Amino acid sequence: MCGICGVFNANSQNQNIVETMVQKLSHRGPDGDGVKNLSLGTLGHVRLAIVDVNGGHQPMKAEDYWIAFNGEIYNHQTLRQQFLSDISFETQSDTETLLRLFARFGEKAVSMLDGMFAFALHTPGKFLLARDPLGIKPLYWSQDGEKIYFASEIKALAEFSNNIREFPAGHYYHSDLGLHQYYFLGQGIVPVPSSEIDAQPMIVDILREAVHKRLMADVPLGVSLSGGLDSTIVAALAREGMDELHTFAVGMEGSEDIAASLVAAEAFDTIHHTLVYTDQDMLKALPDVIYHLETFDPALVRSAIPNYFLAKMTSDYVKVFLTGEGADELYAGYDYLCRYTDAPALDTELRAITSALHNTNLQRADRLSMAWGLEARVPFLDTQSVSLAFSLPTEWKLQNDGRTPKALLRHAFEGLIPEEIAWRPKQKFSHGAGSRDVILEHANDKISDSEFSSERVRLASDWGYNLPNKEALFYYKMMREHFNDDQIMPGMGHSRSL
Repeated sequence: MCGICGVFNANSQNQNIVETMVQKLSHRGPDGDGVKNLSLGTLGHVRLAIVDVNGGHQPMKAEDYWIAFNGEIYNHQTLRQQFLSDISFETQSDTETLLRLFARFGEKAVSMLDGMFAFALHTPGKFLLARDPLGIKPLYWSQDGEKIYFASEIKALAEFSNNIREFPAGHYYHSDLGLHQYYFLGQGIVPVPSSEIDAQPMIVDILREAVHKRLMADVPLGVSLSGGLDSTIVAALAREGMDELHTFAVGMEGSEDIAASLVAAEAFDTIHHTLVYTDQDMLKALPDVIYHLETFDPALVRSAIPNYFLAKMTSDYVKVFLTGEGADELYAGYDYLCRYTDAPALDTELRAITSALHNTNLQRADRLSMAWGLEARVPFLDTQSVSLAFSLPTEWKLQNDGRTPKALLRHAFEGLIPEEIAWRPKQKFSHGAGSRDVILEHANDKISDSEFSSERVRLASDWGYNLPNKEALFYYKMMREHFNDDQIMPGMGHSRSL
């Protein structure tokens, strides 16, 4: 994983701008950086070396193509064998595979990729921007006349533009063809058995494949293990493919997550690491959390705090870790979904919250891991896993009649994970890690009633945003130290699932 930035439809006089953007993204790529002036603009890149550590420097060139690429292409070896076997490759990196694929197939190559990615591609007279199907990897862009600026994070663009927008997931932009959507949520309906019991082995097999392909790395790799159902499933499947596995959990004193994670770690014989943080640690970290997160949505900030400490600890041991993100959206794990008593309405809601992951939970997962130069991989959001989840009858995901949330997933993995975790009630990450009450008390102390009322009226008038509480205003004021409203408000995600 890395960070990308640059400008198209511009001359080489923009090199200083791109160099400044690169500096703003330096946390995403501690292993090197590069800037390349080209006929249509300038590409910038910061690198976190994971695949082909010695041969993957960027921006990279093959034939007449240059690329700045962020992400991982899990099927890049298969693509080499099936479509590029006549080529003598200079590196083992997936970046070169991507370049060669585009040189041969053009923009059609985007649909051939299995992975998480955001990249900018340049060839004489043309350029292309692309983002992975669900928006696991971030990308933002901004237009200034004919110029198109782009970057992995808002902070790299904030000095040069207010008109910053999120590049849409599942799309590419071609300088000749415009914006094109190449992926639709859940495309590729999968035939499934007619009973829940018969479908369970299929769920396990698809997730096993998704986890195992994400073990691709030339550097140490681990798993975020909160002791909840989703992360425990990922740890169990990852352990199958590794001789030894590092796992990580964080929380405050007495955290339920840490206690549950120890049960799972013992069951899978992992090398387990825990970190206990205090009230003061948390409050001290908040400004840094919000700077990296680039949002003040209360639910996301709350859950980002344990993510921050988790990534900080994890980065001391590995460069890559797998997480359980996405399971609650695919298998209806959130408590509020119990309100849905008919399948069509639940299906609509699950599609909505899955489609919104790019600027909610996936934004949190990316920003807080990359704050510490760490790559997060999300096997539940493998496109085959997503297709399977939306091919299953939604009736199987309903929580009515006392049915436990994610019962389908729990039954599928019974026997593969400890029983007490298989049926452990879901904990919101901020609750299980023990961080919520302290923040609320501090926010209420810092924000007066009059200030809250005034700002609530202003934000509603200017942006149509309903400021929910003093906690949100507390975070908002921290965010305004780095960004103005025009840069954050138009594209800010609002989580209703945490």
